[in-house]
Amino acid sequence: MTMNDTDAEARTRGGASYRDAAALLKALAHPVRLEIVALLTHGEVCVCHMQALLHKRQPYISQQLMALRDAGLVGDRREGAVVYYRLVAQDLGPVLAWVRSELARQGREVPSMDVPALPVAGCPCPHCAQLE
Repeated sequence: MTMNDTDAEARTRGGASYRDAAALLKALAHPVRLEIVALLTHGEVCVCHMQALLHKRQPYISQQLMALRDAGLVGDRREGAVVYYRLVAQDLGPVLAWVRSELARQGREVPSMDVPALPVAGCPCPHCAQLE
């Protein structure tokens, strides 16, 4: 059985779209990136909040944010020296809910999606400093 040119073109286009889908999923396939996305489902978060909440150093968090930004999943804005991140892909909440549901179905540990109220202990951002 041989493939005609139209079938070959369709497979190439389909293959490219699956590669793109895999690249997008790969951006999410990291525990800290998933934790960052979970934080961002609650709204905009500054990097210093992430440092305090995730107990990771700023360069490491920035590296993970860059992968999410390169995948088109997060955006940022600067307010003075503080950088705030937000989800560009707002529909990631249901994806995380599905992951939690699937883990529960399998009897595995389900990660918490709770975010502490402001001020965040150990966060030097202006928002937390005003509330302390």
